[in-house]
Amino acid sequence: MNNEVYVLGGAQTDFERNWTKEGKNEIALLKEVMSDALSSVKLTYDDLNALKKDNKFACFVGNFIGELYISQGHLGALMTQVNKAFYGVPCARYEAACASSSVAIDAALTKIKAGDFDLAAVVGWELMKTVDSKTCGDILGRAAYYEIEAKNIEYPFPKLFGRLADELIKKYSLNENRFLSNLSTIAYENYKNAKDNPLAQTRKWFMSLQQAESRGSQTNPIVGGKLGSADCSQITDGAVVVFLASERFIYKYFPNKFFPIIKGYGHRVAPMLFDEKIKESHNNNYLLPWTKQAVDDAYKKARLSVEDIDVFETHDCFTSSEYASISAFGITNPGEEYKAIEDAVIFKGGAKPINPSGGLIGCGHPVGASGARMLLDIYKQVAEEAGTYQVEGVRNAMMLNIGGSATTNYVFIVGKK
Repeated sequence: MNNEVYVLGGAQTDFERNWTKEGKNEIALLKEVMSDALSSVKLTYDDLNALKKDNKFACFVGNFIGELYISQGHLGALMTQVNKAFYGVPCARYEAACASSSVAIDAALTKIKAGDFDLAAVVGWELMKTVDSKTCGDILGRAAYYEIEAKNIEYPFPKLFGRLADELIKKYSLNENRFLSNLSTIAYENYKNAKDNPLAQTRKWFMSLQQAESRGSQTNPIVGGKLGSADCSQITDGAVVVFLASERFIYKYFPNKFFPIIKGYGHRVAPMLFDEKIKESHNNNYLLPWTKQAVDDAYKKARLSVEDIDVFETHDCFTSSEYASISAFGITNPGEEYKAIEDAVIFKGGAKPINPSGGLIGCGHPVGASGARMLLDIYKQVAEEAGTYQVEGVRNAMMLNIGGSATTNYVFIVGKK
């Protein structure tokens, strides 16, 4: 037996739903997604009970800020309200803003590699529609340095990623109109991809390229710097469960079935303050060098390069973050991201498609769930289970999940063994 970690699959809730309007709380959310995930991987609560007797099952929960959205903390222990199978199971909550469930993935991966557990449930979730949009924006401001970057600032994160757009223009001497047109294309393509995803929040929405380009209009008002509402990810309720397993578990429970493995991973943290990021990256070719380092770490561990990756899921909390990720992945050189957009390299049917799921803009962004959602989606691509948004011939897939203004950077590569 080796210490490779396998992805069994899992489940995602429908990101279109508003659980508060349905009169359902976090326990209903978690019960539904866990039940669906167990069914998807052909396991039962009885299987979990059997594993916990030998202390071979654990649960890792990613959630950003349930204390403010639903007035509830201690979210690892909250899993005992989902089912008695979690009684006695090692279970804890992990947090890193929008990368919270990636921290949970990292912890689960590490524990399985160490031989401590044979099966891990990674649970990422957030209920965000419990508050009005202005309060939601203020809560999300805690992912920045709140006292300096967000307190008493309306919708702080659109403004921070609007600044990222400004810095991209400045650093690489980009033509502003051309750059904004590229951002509009990113937004349009993510909305278009979401229409093929039956669980995407915006699958029934209309978004034309002309609308995405009409920043400052009534249908696309400016929300931060040069960014319009079409450049933004969604406020979303949702949960995702992904099961990870050891080879020993696979050999015992599913000896004749193929599962993808996690081939590589990277984790880097940048200065928390946006001003410090810009200052520290001044002499670097990359505006976000820590993001690039996380990507390179994952490639190195996997012994792969960008040429080996067939599909990407990236953290498009705003179009400017997806734009910056293109060179971080190695698809282009820094400052030449526009080439991959204008030549349709990163779109469906292109050589290096990004976000066939619709991404955070199209699929949705329940902040504590996004890392787990990306992992589930790249698993689906490798396992050829993505259905209507499947990319053909995927052997290896990569995801980038960021927290804050690209402060926490997590990258995972999933591929065929």
